[in-house]
Amino acid sequence: MGSIPCRKSNVPFFPEGVTHLTPLLAFCVEDGRVTYFNGNMPVFAHDRGDIATFRMLTAQFCVNGNTKQSEIAKAFGIPKVTVKRAVTLYRQAGSKGFYGQRKTRGAAVLTAPVLAAAQELLDEGLAPAAVAERLGINPDTLSKAVRAGPVAPAR
Repeated sequence: MGSIPCRKSNVPFFPEGVTHLTPLLAFCVEDGRVTYFNGNMPVFAHDRGDIATFRMLTAQFCVNGNTKQSEIAKAFGIPKVTVKRAVTLYRQAGSKGFYGQRKTRGAAVLTAPVLAAAQELLDEGLAPAAVAERLGINPDTLSKAVRAGPVAPAR
């Protein structure tokens, strides 16, 4: 296989020059683009900063049997668990899973009105567990709020 010229990369997990993932699968970075090769034929390219596509493509390589998760982790210097999560996401949602909106936590339980009500009940002398039950919130959630300071137990 002939040598493929590539320049240096500023992203830590894209080392300079051609890097082989397997004897046939390699990648290089040139002019801000990461190009993947099967043998000497380019098979895919993406912008150096496009992490979603990087994760999707490397997961696809693993799922299709082109390379092992450990080879991806070693070649790019990333934790194996990062590759494993990408592979799991690819298996569950396909390539679209890398580009959709990320799942976030729901609305905070301890909103300003709930905190005010909790403080009022604590000031009346109710125990934190009783306050949590009355407000329909998890007792641990209220305990954390007491420890963090947004609400204080009655003195």
